[in-house]
Amino acid sequence: MTLVRLGYVAMSMELKNASPSQTMTFTQFQKIADREAAIRKLERIARSNLTNYIAITKTYCCIRNPLLPINFKTDSTSISSGAFGLGFYHANKRFIKGTYIQEHQLRVDFHPDHFVLLNTPNKDVFHQSILTLKMHYLILKEMKIDPTHRCVIHVGGKYMDKEKSLEQFIETWMDVPTGIQKLIMLENDDTSFTLEDTLYLCQKLNIPLVFDYHHHLALHQDSNWQRQWDSIVQSWEHSPLPIKMHISSPKSEKSFRHHADYIDSKLFFDFLHEIRGSIPQIDCMIEAKQKDKALFKLMEEIKNRDDVEVVDGSSFNLK
Repeated sequence: MTLVRLGYVAMSMELKNASPSQTMTFTQFQKIADREAAIRKLERIARSNLTNYIAITKTYCCIRNPLLPINFKTDSTSISSGAFGLGFYHANKRFIKGTYIQEHQLRVDFHPDHFVLLNTPNKDVFHQSILTLKMHYLILKEMKIDPTHRCVIHVGGKYMDKEKSLEQFIETWMDVPTGIQKLIMLENDDTSFTLEDTLYLCQKLNIPLVFDYHHHLALHQDSNWQRQWDSIVQSWEHSPLPIKMHISSPKSEKSFRHHADYIDSKLFFDFLHEIRGSIPQIDCMIEAKQKDKALFKLMEEIKNRDDVEVVDGSSFNLK
């Protein structure tokens, strides 16, 4: 049997007034003449975001979903990630130090936005990307969580020449600090870098691949991903974590690349039936507009299936 654990981006559609993504742009920060007041406002935003993260985690991960692999989504286009870091020492210490997370076996991953580019030829952009990743590394260390394979990024920009861009990733990878290298997982995207492209880098640089099934269908609907599955699994051989994938559903045929509100369980199980028994466990991160509601709705549908054995509110075994 294969154990399937479901998770979602740490935002809630059911908890009211609990947004963990309040932001303050650099422009807004600069407009506050009193620098001390600006920093205090930044720290208030950080404390609020962290408090809401904790509320979401406690309410939905530990009561309804005790083994929920959770993803703290961060946005490098604003100071929300920075605010998260600055607010550490003003937040719930037990949560931040990782005890709460370890007690409830939560998987904590980060997913910086697309402005983190390791294959950029622009040295300033590369330097800023490393700083952003370093901040995530330090956050995990502060939480007493092993940073190994906790941060999902895309390959980056295509820059008019995909082959050259792939080689640029390899070249700049040599300039990435070792600790940051170990932090990284790579995800195939839906417009530029296919599963095969991403696997090429993962195999060459020993990086785990987070398979995004929806992205693959959007970019390569006629491609036989099953032929690559063993290679995907092998990319996780040296990781202390179970294999991770992203699951989402097309909004419509016309807007195929856009995420739907909920998960199409048939599409999901088409995938699961192909990989059943090939691995002992897989963590599936739901990317749906309705966040936690999408997980709850999917689990309600799963409970009525005869090819699964439900473990808890977010986990099940494939028979």
